[in-house]
Amino acid sequence: MTDFRALHRPGTPLLLPNAWDVASALALAEAGFAAIGTTSLGVAAAAGLPDGRAEGSAETQTLVRALKGRLPIPLTVDIEAGFGGGPDEVADLAEALFEAGAAGINIEDGRPDGTLTAPAAQAELIAAIKARTPALFVNARTDTHWLPGATPPDLAETLTRARTYVEAGADGIFVPAVAADAEIRTLTTELAAPLNVLLLPGMTVPHLAGLGVARISTGSMLFRAALAAAVTTARAIAAGTPAAAPAITYAEANALAARDPR
Repeated sequence: MTDFRALHRPGTPLLLPNAWDVASALALAEAGFAAIGTTSLGVAAAAGLPDGRAEGSAETQTLVRALKGRLPIPLTVDIEAGFGGGPDEVADLAEALFEAGAAGINIEDGRPDGTLTAPAAQAELIAAIKARTPALFVNARTDTHWLPGATPPDLAETLTRARTYVEAGADGIFVPAVAADAEIRTLTTELAAPLNVLLLPGMTVPHLAGLGVARISTGSMLFRAALAAAVTTARAIAAGTPAAAPAITYAEANALAARDPR
């Protein structure tokens, strides 16, 4: 299997589509992507749970275990802020995910109440994970641009937090919602770790590549697109539109989940 770390190349970024269940993960792998991630929103919402509230741990672990041995490409897992607990508990979770086949994790510093975890406390979590599972790629997410209260976002704080997380052992830095070219260029230039950007409406892979981005995540975009497509199709049928043949046949969809683990 390809080394996940080696896929993070500034200027030639890893495009990381995010899956929410076994079928979506296997379909994306079969489509030829170099690696895939999970989306915490998709995993949680598919189980009837809210995202970002530390309620999707069991569902996330179940999904990773279900994919063990079935993916020919690396898998990285969104664990929100660690699903609660202190450094030891989060390190336990990270180790369990690694043993189940995960090549990496995302861990964020945003809290359910809309505030940010203290940098030192977040660094302690990251250090505990790396001490327990050194081979796991830890993508440290900072929500300085993501949270509603981060307006206008403070790039200086973003850099300070990112550097603290890298010093604690983070392998990559994820800054969701950063969009300005100048800010992205500053982050890619000044950070000693590959930068991960969330693909926002209007963004393109070639443009982000030119800014030096090393990883581009789709986040919950694909999950939301799938929901929208399902509702749109159902409404069209209800309105009397002739049913169209789905792009994926029944047999193809069934074969994905029925395939024996590798």
